[in-house]
Amino acid sequence: MERIDYFIRRFLLVIPTFIGITLICFLLIQFVPGGPVEQAIMMMKGVGSSGPASVSTNAASISDAQRKEIEAHFGFDQPFHKRYYKWLVTERLGMRMESYSFPNKNAWQLISERFRVSLIFGISGFLLSYLVCIPLGIVKALYHNRLFDFASSIIVFVGYAIPVFAFGMILKMLLCGSVESLFDIFPSSGFTSDMFDTLPFALKVKDIFMHMFLPLCCYMIGSFAVLTLLMKNSLLEQINKDYMRCVVAKGASFSRAVWGHAFRNSLIPIATGFGSILTVMFAGSVIIEQVFEIPGMGRLSLEAIVGRDYPVFMGILSLTSLLGLVGNILSDFCYVLIDPRINFRDS
Repeated sequence: MERIDYFIRRFLLVIPTFIGITLICFLLIQFVPGGPVEQAIMMMKGVGSSGPASVSTNAASISDAQRKEIEAHFGFDQPFHKRYYKWLVTERLGMRMESYSFPNKNAWQLISERFRVSLIFGISGFLLSYLVCIPLGIVKALYHNRLFDFASSIIVFVGYAIPVFAFGMILKMLLCGSVESLFDIFPSSGFTSDMFDTLPFALKVKDIFMHMFLPLCCYMIGSFAVLTLLMKNSLLEQINKDYMRCVVAKGASFSRAVWGHAFRNSLIPIATGFGSILTVMFAGSVIIEQVFEIPGMGRLSLEAIVGRDYPVFMGILSLTSLLGLVGNILSDFCYVLIDPRINFRDS
C-alpha cells in the first residue's frame, strides 16, 4: 500500500514540477536578445545577422506604432501570465504555434517529422549500450585484477577520453569514402539514401543500418565507461558481502551464488538509467547528429536555439521535461521489480 501511495504522489508532483520547469524557461526566453521582434525589425531594415549592436542601432529608426504592431503579431503585447497561459492551454504546450524558422509548419509537425529518426537512433543506442556494458562489466568483475580486466579497462578509458565529435570525425575520415578516407564502407551523412523509398524491405533495413552504424558507435562511447564500471563495481560490492559467503558456505557453488543472488542486487544502481529510455528518442545527441547530418530531434533543437525559434524550442523542452519526469518514476518502478524488499515509506 505504501508503494501505491508513493507512486500516486510522484505522479501528482509531475504537474507542479512540469509547470515550474516550463514557466522558468518561458520567462528566460523573454529576455534573450535577438528574439522574433528584433529579427523582424532587422528584416524590415534589410539588415543581416550583424549582431546586437546593429539591432539596437536600427531599432531606433522604427516607429513605436510599427514596433507595437510587430509585438502584437508575435503576442509580446500581452502580459507574461497571459502569454504563458495561451502557450500552455490554448496552444497545447506550444505544439500548435507556428514556427518562426519554418513557414506554414507548427511545432508538432516539425517534431513528428523527426520523431521516427530519433526513435530508431535513441532506442537502438540505449539498448546496445546496456547490452554491451552490462555483460562486459560482469566479466570484468568476475576476472577482477586479471589480464582481461586490465586490457579492457585500457580500451574503455581510451574510448571515454576521446571527445564524441572528434571520434565521429575520425570515423568519417577513415570509413566514409571521402577524398581523405582510407575505406569507402559507410555513408558519410544522413539517415537514409536518396533512393530509399524505391528499395525493397531487406535493403531498406540494410540502408538504415549502414547509415546508423557509425553514429551509434559514437553514441555508445559516451556512456561506455560509466555503465561498464558501474556494473563492475556494483557486482564486486555484492560479491564481497556477507550473504554471499553464507550462500557458498551452505553448499551453493560460487557461480550459482553470483547469478542467483549477487547479479540481481547489482542491477539496482543500473536501474537508475532505465527511465531515460523515455527521453532518448527526443533528446538524441546534438553533436552526433550535427557531425553526421542526421535529421533528428537533437539537430532540430540546435536549429531552434540558434534561430531563436521559441515555439519549436519550447515544444521540444515540454516533451523532454514531461517524459523525463515520468522516466524518473519508471526508474523507481524498476527498483521495485529488481528488489521487492524496497519500500518508499520514508520517501
